[in-house]
Amino acid sequence: MADCTSLQRLIAGYRAFREGAWEQNRARYRMLAEHGQAPGVMVIGCCDSRVDPSLLFGAGPGELFIVRNVANLVPPFEPHGDYHGTSAALEFAVTCLGVGHVIVLGHTHCGGIKALREGLAEAGETGDFIARWMSIMNPARAAVLDAHPGAPEETVQRALEEASIRNSLANLETFPFVRERLRDGRLQIHGWQFDITSGELRGLDREHNAFVPLG
Repeated sequence: MADCTSLQRLIAGYRAFREGAWEQNRARYRMLAEHGQAPGVMVIGCCDSRVDPSLLFGAGPGELFIVRNVANLVPPFEPHGDYHGTSAALEFAVTCLGVGHVIVLGHTHCGGIKALREGLAEAGETGDFIARWMSIMNPARAAVLDAHPGAPEETVQRALEEASIRNSLANLETFPFVRERLRDGRLQIHGWQFDITSGELRGLDREHNAFVPLG
């Protein structure tokens, strides 16, 4: 029998939200309903339950346009094919909403990156969909493994987590509508990483190719 405790917890949480945060922001929700959303920032994050962008950044309703997927990956621009959820969200955020910033938000202790590091995705041992999705990172994985022969698992894990952010930033620039807006200054892209253990937020300094503390 399915455990109903988690669902009951969610319903109780909703009631608290309805009586608290929603009531306090009633006018803002009405405005968003009547006039639509106009977030200035898109966050491409991981679907990991431990990293909630709105909670992490203290963002209110309407402030962030968020898409989450396994390992916060951005695929390259490939308009032909079947389904492109992340690409569709990116296109909508940039061309329709006109966001000024896109943040690729990675994190430590990522399960998708762990599967990549252990070769499970490459071996197809992660189900019908994860291996194909994580194959976006295969060239970056090979480069990291070549650069860290015999390194401890923790070192390789951290290097792959950082590489996933760099890889996603590079893939963002394969989208013509992103490149156009980067050139004329309408858009900026950023790579950030949240450390679950320490609570530290670091950003990629692209000039020095290093992650540095933010805030």
